[in-house]
Amino acid sequence: MNCIIVDDEPLAQQVIEDYAITIPYLTVIAKCSSAFEAFDVLRQKKVDLIFLDIQMPNVSGIDFLNSLEYKPMIIFTTAFSEYALDAFNLNAMDYLVKPIPFDRFLKAVNKAFDYYNLKNRSQEPAKEIHTGPAPEKYILVKSEYHTQKVDLNDITYIEGLKDYIKIHLVNSKPVVTLNSLRNMVEKLPSDQFVRVHKSFIVSLTKVDSISRNRIIIGETYIPIGDNFKDEFYALLKDRNISI
Repeated sequence: MNCIIVDDEPLAQQVIEDYAITIPYLTVIAKCSSAFEAFDVLRQKKVDLIFLDIQMPNVSGIDFLNSLEYKPMIIFTTAFSEYALDAFNLNAMDYLVKPIPFDRFLKAVNKAFDYYNLKNRSQEPAKEIHTGPAPEKYILVKSEYHTQKVDLNDITYIEGLKDYIKIHLVNSKPVVTLNSLRNMVEKLPSDQFVRVHKSFIVSLTKVDSISRNRIIIGETYIPIGDNFKDEFYALLKDRNISI
């Protein structure tokens, strides 16, 4: 993985670089003393992981991350523990408090490397998610600071909860992740999943019945929203599903 170190303290940069060069799958391609230097590197090179300090002159690490359209994996490195919640709300891989012990550093980069491998292995199937044998299809979601594989055939319905979504599964507890229903609709195969309400996506294969503009899945009643009603019933008609 290509990584950069963004920290205004030369000693902190050196410590992280010394750690990184002992790890075979890490390649430090740049050390930056400010967010502006990091911007230049990101424009010119492919970066998979950033070791990012939070308190820096002019532009903080959090403001820098928020400004990025494409966000590499982030491991925050800081002397202050009070920003941990902000960091994880930004989907950081980990949050390391200085002075950073090597074993803690290794644990963080191993987590990033595992995610990197999972993401790369899933990219090609994700593009072809509408084809192929259904049991092999899945999505990757981040939940409770872990990347979790969710089989599409296990999903019964997905519920929107403000900035989060709850993925309801067959015979398993729901998975909650920071995401939106709009993003999920784009990821999921349209022949299996359909949005039926501003707060719900359902798996057509899990629908038990439809009654009075409500979808019934097991003991759960899901409303069909007025803005989604025509498209949903048209889809059922196209598939020769009687209601």
